[in-house]
Amino acid sequence: MSTSDQDTAVDTPTPDLDGPAPEGPSHPAVGAAADPADPADSADPLDPADPAYDGLTPRQARLLGVAVASVLLTGLAALLVVRLAERTSVLVVGVYGIAMIMCGVVIELSRHGRTRLGTWLLGLTLVSALGADWLLLP
Repeated sequence: MSTSDQDTAVDTPTPDLDGPAPEGPSHPAVGAAADPADPADSADPLDPADPAYDGLTPRQARLLGVAVASVLLTGLAALLVVRLAERTSVLVVGVYGIAMIMCGVVIELSRHGRTRLGTWLLGLTLVSALGADWLLLP
C-alpha cells in the first residue's frame, strides 16, 4: 500500500461492528418474536374485526353454503316433479336424484367447514345435472 492509500483509509471512518444498533431495524431477524405492543405485527389479515377486512367470516360462508344448497335441493325436487309429470323415465329420476344427493353432501361438507370444496361440488353438480337434462333426457 502506498502512503496515499493509508491516508485515505484513516480519513474514512469505518463502522463499529460492536457499537450500538441503528435506531430501527429495516428488516426483522428471521424467527424474531414480534413486538406484542405493535398492533401492526399482530394483525391477522383475515381477522373480521379488522376494518380493512371485507370478506365473509368462515361461519357466514358455511351458513351461505348450507342456504344455497338447501334452496337448490328444493328447486331440484320441484323440477324432478315437473319432469316426471311430463315424461316418466328412470333416467330422469337418476339425474335429478343424484343431483339432490350431491346437494345433501354439499350441505354436510359446509357444516363441517369444507365450504370451498362444497361450493365447487355444488357448481359442478348443477352444471352436470342441467347438461344431462339437455343432452340425455328424451
